[in-house]
Formats: sequence, structure tokens, C-alpha cells
Amino acid sequence: MPAGYAEMARRRVAVDGERAELVRYQRSDGRNAVLGGEHFSTVIAADGRLKGFTRMDLDLAGGQLPSREETRAIAMDFLRVAAPELLPAQEISWIEPHDEPLRVVRNGKTENLTLTGMKVKMRNRADGRWMWVIVGADRKVMVFERDIVWVTLPGHRKTEKWLDDTWLAENGTTLP
Repeated sequence: MPAGYAEMARRRVAVDGERAELVRYQRSDGRNAVLGGEHFSTVIAADGRLKGFTRMDLDLAGGQLPSREETRAIAMDFLRVAAPELLPAQEISWIEPHDEPLRVVRNGKTENLTLTGMKVKMRNRADGRWMWVIVGADRKVMVFERDIVWVTLPGHRKTEKWLDDTWLAENGTTLP
């Protein structure tokens, strides 16, 4: 968890029918503490396995993205520590830039920004599910998700998006 964040919400959720817990941390100073704003959130399966996390922070805006090779190395190093069981059966599909929205208030004005990272999208050959690691310009992982069920036709994700504030808003989830 990044420094300067404190837990602000915890709730039980279901991920593809399995129990999990969503924990949301927001900046201790209260900056941009709204849905769509700065946060660090995790989804932990009932068995304690990290299903994913997202780090949406104003400090990630701008900056030079790592190369595809550097992104791959950072992603593999992360998986070796956070989810080593995924490494033997992972197959990289692609490595490309990926955008995430962030709403911030600066100088009294609301701004909609885009945080861009390099996404390593992988398939788990053992179970056919998808996973990805998104590396920010700071060369640290900003998003990790695993065990994502994908519906090929019509081409969308089936697994709930508990780490995505846009999805939370669309599904009526509010923050305490």
C-alpha cells in the first residue's frame, strides 16, 4: 500500500460467485476522496489470495512510460512475488499502453484526467482465464487483476469490476 493512505471502506463482495473482500484506501489528507478520485483498492479472495489491486494516484499522471521490455520485466518480477503460481502457465497476449480515468480537484476546479500505464495482458493456459499487470510511469505496478473470465462473443469481461470506480458507479455502489 502506498504511503499516505488510510482504510476508508471494507465490504464483502462476490467475484464470479466466490466470496471476496473489497478494501478501499484513500489519501489520509482527504485529497480527491470521491468515487473516481485517488484511491488504492484491493480485492482479496476468501482464501487470502490477492485477486487484484488498483492504485489511482495523481502522481501517476504524465511521465515517460517504460518500454515494452522494461514493462515485461517489472510485471514478471511482480508476479514472482505476488502470484508465483501464475507464472508457469502464463502466456503474454500483448503489451500496450492502457488508460484509466481519474477525477481530481485542483485549484477549486474539477478535472478529468487520464492515467496511462503499460498493460501486460496474459492468459492463464491452465484455466483459460485472463490476468494483467499495468505498470505506471513510475515503474511500479498500478493495477493487477487475475482470474478474469472473458466472454469471447460479444467480446466483454464477465468478471465483476470491483476495482473500477466507473463500474462501481454504474452498479449503484456508494462509498461510506
